[in-house]
Amino acid sequence: MKNLISTETICTQFHKAKPFIAVVFLQFGLAGMDILSKAALNEGMSNYVFVVYRHAIATIVIAPLALILDKKIRPKMTFSIFGKMVLLGLMEPVIDQNLYFLGMKYTTATFAAAMCNVLPAITFLMACFFRLEKFKVKSIHTQAKVAGTVVTVAGAMLMTLLRGSIIELPWTKGSSSHEHQIVEINIQHSIKGSLMITIGCFSWACFMILQAITLRTYPAELSLTAWICLLGTAQGGIVALVMERGNAAVWSINWDTKFLAAAYSGIFCSGLAYYIQGVVMKDRGPVFVTAFSPLSMIIVAVLSSFILAEQMFLGRVVGAIVVVMGLYLVIWGKKKDYKSPQIEEESIAVKQMTEMDNNEHQFV
Repeated sequence: MKNLISTETICTQFHKAKPFIAVVFLQFGLAGMDILSKAALNEGMSNYVFVVYRHAIATIVIAPLALILDKKIRPKMTFSIFGKMVLLGLMEPVIDQNLYFLGMKYTTATFAAAMCNVLPAITFLMACFFRLEKFKVKSIHTQAKVAGTVVTVAGAMLMTLLRGSIIELPWTKGSSSHEHQIVEINIQHSIKGSLMITIGCFSWACFMILQAITLRTYPAELSLTAWICLLGTAQGGIVALVMERGNAAVWSINWDTKFLAAAYSGIFCSGLAYYIQGVVMKDRGPVFVTAFSPLSMIIVAVLSSFILAEQMFLGRVVGAIVVVMGLYLVIWGKKKDYKSPQIEEESIAVKQMTEMDNNEHQFV
């Protein structure tokens, strides 16, 4: 009996932890993409071509799985659903990613990841507007979510505007002079880069909201992912052909860092990421998914200092601390928004028993 109870407890705890494990895994995948894509862009790869190859690979991997696994649950395609898919393929695969990688060219991988911390705030505001998020002005949890949103944006702005002194790390000392020149270039273009990334984040937030809405009428996450990647490849290809016209050499790719970055980003950060987002979003909502994006910034900051020898600045560390404080407030505020299926079943059962007791008393 004790073994059965302990097994049920473990299963229940694992069920509760699954969304957290999924979004943390997602952030590790996105952090790896930032490092690899920055290395590929440094080698001269076009960001427009990179986006096309990335989603082409994702389509090749995800589409066969969707055809087989979603065969019984895939709903009938309608014009409305297809129109939403076209917008999804445009918002994140084309607009967001191209602006994000352009912004990264002007800055660094750490800076780009840091700027994405405005994503939870934008998503929260849009989710409230579309009534996908609970909002009660007098509730302390709603107030915490609003305060966390403001603090998160403030922290992101601090990371953008406040530089401070360089934090010397043992593994970056050897490249200080070279990195200083790169940093000076990045400072000159930081406003342009941050503006591009911010607009990209707004498009990403729109993508998250529209994905949550689309899943209500098309609840086949794998098939939706395949369609997004396919349409993103087609629309991104048109943009790449226009932006890189007369430069056929940018389409060449070999078994090098460029191919590795495209393959990794396509499989893990487009294929798996869109699918995981969809699954978690149906249960916890878009704000929960995006609330963990600051974790990617921390991972990128550590990895890029090792791999790309990027310097760490005191201002960015202070901004990161502020962002994490805002993140905590948002997560705490959302804690009361979710009830596990088990709790909901128990509350329904209690309500039914109470009604039965009241009916019996009335009968007597």
